[in-house]
Amino acid sequence: MGFWLQVLRISGPYALAALGGTFSETGGVVNIALEGMLLNGALASVLVTHWTASPWLGVAAGIVAGVATAAIHAVAALRYRVDQVVSGLAVNFLATGLCRFVLKLVFHSSSNSSRVAGLNSWGPLDPLLVLLAAIAAASAWTIAKTTFGLHLRAVGEHPKAAATLGIPVLRTRLWGVLISGALAGLGGVWLAMGQHQFTDGMSGGRGYIALAAVILGQWTAIGAVAASLFFGFAESLQILLQSHGIAVPTQFIQMLPYLLTLTAVAGFLGRSRPPAADGIPYGDEQD
Repeated sequence: MGFWLQVLRISGPYALAALGGTFSETGGVVNIALEGMLLNGALASVLVTHWTASPWLGVAAGIVAGVATAAIHAVAALRYRVDQVVSGLAVNFLATGLCRFVLKLVFHSSSNSSRVAGLNSWGPLDPLLVLLAAIAAASAWTIAKTTFGLHLRAVGEHPKAAATLGIPVLRTRLWGVLISGALAGLGGVWLAMGQHQFTDGMSGGRGYIALAAVILGQWTAIGAVAASLFFGFAESLQILLQSHGIAVPTQFIQMLPYLLTLTAVAGFLGRSRPPAADGIPYGDEQD
């Protein structure tokens, strides 16, 4: 039971970032910037918790930081039509440098912050696990059943046709990216609250793996969460093997989550069909 609970806890940041990526990419915006959103969300949550001694204010701050990071990507990709992959990578580099600068400025360390309070459990339940379950269900319902979800899918598939029906393409895509920032920022909060501090590079490539989960999950909310659980299982298995001193080189065990990620994506990529206008600036589509 302890192992499977660990799988759920490790999967949380992957799942939240992957749900965010699903919103963004369903609307047609590639979001490699998930890594930077995780980092900024984690740092903001630690800073506000450190200053206020309120973990819940830290949660709110992490979400706001994720949205602010997403806004940078949205402006670059939607307003200035920058290549979305380049924009996402630039946001990630910016977040990495900013986090190191703030760590040094506030905590006088380039590696980690002071320890902060975490969220209290609700009896046997982890509040973030409860929140994740609610968000996953709400995300699936929003994308599949609501008017906003219909508009988001329309601008991701055929934005010109959506525009002729009166759907504001850029505004709808903007909301998809901002929602992705809120969810990825919450994923960063999860990382920070789990460790009770911020450490340099603590996202550890989870944003990129979350993007792989979006692909593996066929650009659906439930699929993205299921893929995130798979990657969480791989990371938990790595920890279990290391703790039992299995006679396998440590470097190979540490590679396991990433190796499984590459294998899974390579196996499904040929059968996956992203939204038709994913990554294509509005106006550049072929009729």
